[in-house]
Amino acid sequence: MKKLISAQDIENLLKKGGDLKSLPSDALYTPSARDLMRDLKASPAPATETKSSRASDPSNMDGFFNSKEMQILKEQVCDVGRRLWERAYVDGNGGNISIRVADNLVLCTPTLVSKGYMKPEDMCLVDLEGNQKAGVKNRTSEILTHLAVMKAQPKAKAVVHCHPPYATAFAVAGVKPPTCMIPEIEVFIGEVPIAQYETPGTPPVGEHIAKFVEHHNTILMANHGAISWSHTVEDAYFKMEILEAYCRTIVVATHLGGEMKTFSPTQLKDLLNIKQKLGVPDRRIGLKECELCDNGEWRPGVTCNAEASSSSEPSTDPELEAAVQAITDQIMEKLEK
Repeated sequence: MKKLISAQDIENLLKKGGDLKSLPSDALYTPSARDLMRDLKASPAPATETKSSRASDPSNMDGFFNSKEMQILKEQVCDVGRRLWERAYVDGNGGNISIRVADNLVLCTPTLVSKGYMKPEDMCLVDLEGNQKAGVKNRTSEILTHLAVMKAQPKAKAVVHCHPPYATAFAVAGVKPPTCMIPEIEVFIGEVPIAQYETPGTPPVGEHIAKFVEHHNTILMANHGAISWSHTVEDAYFKMEILEAYCRTIVVATHLGGEMKTFSPTQLKDLLNIKQKLGVPDRRIGLKECELCDNGEWRPGVTCNAEASSSSEPSTDPELEAAVQAITDQIMEKLEK
């Protein structure tokens, strides 16, 4: 079986000081791996055409969809789906996952199937317009949103959408999570905008989200959930874990009372420098320190604006007092007779 090389495989090789020339000459490369090789100004060696390579050729749709290489990706999607379900990031048949597997082809999850119980044979193959090309089950109705992300952001090779409770609570409340509080979310995600609500599965959903994907890899969907993109489906899933853990921490912290502590703009600048080296997008890269850590719209909780009574005595009703007094007088009059 030919080795399937992912972008993560290449990154791990380089971290260990390896040479790209050591990669198998007949290996197959995922789209994200090819993009990374191009960025590194290297080209994967062309493989000799064999029965296996012909099966992995997107022009041979059935062979491609049922190839061993695609089986690996299908299993990855199922694994991520199971993890989403186990962490209660999805309920019922909610949520969806996709991976771009060729220039005009995307592997995605089916509709009306729990993400915790998907099987590789449940997966679907669509083109960039959403037309289903392979798969026994029908593709997710929300694939158009994923495709809008991929079209707007060439680096988006995988997309994950789900409904993590704490993050979704921010989306329902229309509150952007505050910044400058925990390093991990700043480095791997950053600001999390909220895209306008539209009926799930309709083109406008993707249009609203596509406006943010140049500078944001994770976006809240108003009254709906969250969506993230990355170079691998594993990393897109990681972003959901980071987002949900952060939102949960912020909600718990607001219940403790006291002032919410933030790190300084200078400290955020240090994190943004790390982020830039990792190639993670963030609109704040390059901003002045005075423009960072702006949580002006953040409202940590609901306060009661009703004015407290100036008297400790309970309020009284004059009519009720008069009625009670009249009854009391009648009783006392009878007792005196």
